[in-house]
Amino acid sequence: MFTNNWYTNSPCGFPKFWILSLAFQDYTNGPCGLHFVMLLIPSLQILFQERPLILALSNPTSQAECTAEQAYTWTEGRAIYSSGSPFDPCQYNGKNFIPGQANNAYIFPGLGFGLVISGAIRVHDEMLLAASEALASQVMQEHYDKGMIYPPLANIRKISAHIAANVAAKAYELGLATCLPRPTDMVKYAESCMYTPNYRSYR
Repeated sequence: MFTNNWYTNSPCGFPKFWILSLAFQDYTNGPCGLHFVMLLIPSLQILFQERPLILALSNPTSQAECTAEQAYTWTEGRAIYSSGSPFDPCQYNGKNFIPGQANNAYIFPGLGFGLVISGAIRVHDEMLLAASEALASQVMQEHYDKGMIYPPLANIRKISAHIAANVAAKAYELGLATCLPRPTDMVKYAESCMYTPNYRSYR
């Protein structure tokens, strides 16, 4: 249910934090489960005096282990929160928080797109890492300041283009790409290959 007492120094400027993954509905769903989570989160904060990273990953929103508002309230605004389904922005103590959405929609389109535009003949573990690194690079300081650990999903086309470019670049680096010659600007090439659903008006 939970990770070990795993601490990390975040490269994004967050202090060390304790990661709490609330992913198993059997333990955390329903009134009893919610009460358990409500008691657990403040206890973690007291024990570690750090910012807990709370990942309420169950879908849909109604099944989330706790809401964004609950997480911020129980931790007095110190939680770094992300969920499987989207939650609306909320306020605590006059500060605005934008809950993140931990969804594979960030990675998979760009990953597949990068494989296609490079003509990769094989998927390598390093390509998955390249996709993850590209996603992380799209999170800016302004997002961290709002407690976000993912870029806004509204920017998914830009995000996917960068992920595809990074994946394709890794395919070329590993000698697995068949679309030759290699483009000089992978991001621009990825953007040029993207389908844009603009339709002509006939009225």
